[in-house]
Amino acid sequence: MILGIGTDLCNIERIEATLARFGDRFRNRVFTPVEQAKAERRKDVAGTYAKRWAAKEACSKALGTGLRMGISWKDMAVTNLRSGQPVMHLTGWAADRLAQMTPPGHEAIVHVTLTDDHPWAQAFVVIEARPVMSET
Repeated sequence: MILGIGTDLCNIERIEATLARFGDRFRNRVFTPVEQAKAERRKDVAGTYAKRWAAKEACSKALGTGLRMGISWKDMAVTNLRSGQPVMHLTGWAADRLAQMTPPGHEAIVHVTLTDDHPWAQAFVVIEARPVMSET
């Protein structure tokens, strides 16, 4: 069963300008150290940050809150599996909200996909609830 869907479109040039203007203040407020390390290793630093920004916005929408009600930017973080597949990690208030949304006897799975085509970065997040299989 689908618990929530969110999408966001982010202008890479806007993120690039924000990085130039606010630098570490912006990075540290919005992105985890792991996300920052990933972005700073990439050729397209601003594009990498923009995709993660879009993922956080999309995730907050899928949680049904937007960026309000106590959710923090860093409560939602994107990492990548060795295959390159992005994975969304929720902590703090975002994890609490996810637990509230998840029906008893189910586990929540957060699916995320990222794409970019300059000057746009886009993310889709789908939150799925799967029944937990009991061992009998």
